[in-house]
Amino acid sequence: MATSSKSQVLSLYKMLLKESKQFSSYNYRTYALRRVRDAFRENKSVDDPKTLEILLNRAWDSLAVIQRQVAIGKLYSTQKIVMEAEGMKKAS
Repeated sequence: MATSSKSQVLSLYKMLLKESKQFSSYNYRTYALRRVRDAFRENKSVDDPKTLEILLNRAWDSLAVIQRQVAIGKLYSTQKIVMEAEGMKKAS
């Protein structure tokens, strides 16, 4: 990826958030969302094209890892924790 526009970066950010929200485990889900947001905030002022390319490639790799882990997580059912059960009661 030679140059990346702002729209490409935002699109990647949205894909990472969307995939992270699909974790069935509350702890994995909140951790992944927090890490994605923190990483993008931390690097929002990067202007160097080479550094930006390295960061974007790392983000694409992270997206692939998240997608794999979500798929694996869906194979094994887990019991909802208290935090999730309370959230469901409030939403009703």
